[in-house]
Amino acid sequence: MSLQTTAIPDDILDATGLNCPEPVMMLHNKVRNLQAGGLLKVIATDPSTRRDIPKFCVFLGHELVEQAEEGATYLYLIRKKLD
Repeated sequence: MSLQTTAIPDDILDATGLNCPEPVMMLHNKVRNLQAGGLLKVIATDPSTRRDIPKFCVFLGHELVEQAEEGATYLYLIRKKLD
């Protein structure tokens, strides 16, 4: 199932082929460089991101707008918290 949100992300993180903990480490750096309220699309193939990315968002206060799976690919739309 693809993402239902039609919003255009401000940036995209392609973590395809990377395994834990790399996708979340890259996400942390990418979000840091995003403006407050910015929208980030994450593409990953590591199944552990289904657990790790939602926890990352809760822990740091970002909004997980949407998540979806397309076969063995996991898609996330994250809105950076307003500082």
